[in-house]
Amino acid sequence: MKTYYFEDFKPGDRFESPGMTMTDSAIIDFAARFDPQPFHTDRVAAEKSIYGGLIASGIHTIAVSFRLLLQTGVLANNLGSPGFDELRWLRPVHPGDTLRAVGEVVEVRPSASRPNRGTVRFRCTTLNQKDEPVQTVFCNQLLKRRPADMKS
Repeated sequence: MKTYYFEDFKPGDRFESPGMTMTDSAIIDFAARFDPQPFHTDRVAAEKSIYGGLIASGIHTIAVSFRLLLQTGVLANNLGSPGFDELRWLRPVHPGDTLRAVGEVVEVRPSASRPNRGTVRFRCTTLNQKDEPVQTVFCNQLLKRRPADMKS
């Protein structure tokens, strides 16, 4: 797998993750710990909700999405993030849905004060198995610049 540094990104670059299928037990376990609302933790209550069944917490969805982005390998030189912007949950995620993340570079900005890094802004879309977007967010990632001894 190619190792990506800040210099390897340009606006318009796209990458896509493998898929991950959401299970009843994973949805309930995550929600029980971090978002214990009945439509995330209780099958019977969820059936009576506006969703008509169990759905994943949005917090779970963004966590899975970021994991999927990491699996692409493009963030191997990630130094962290100053934050995410414009997070939107567009559709509920149900047990059995298979999610994948698609990232598109929208901005590349070298650091003015730290020459060893820069910020790459990605528009990240999480899709289900029907290619329907379930979540969108802008991810701002600090990435290492290529070391001087590795430049060609």
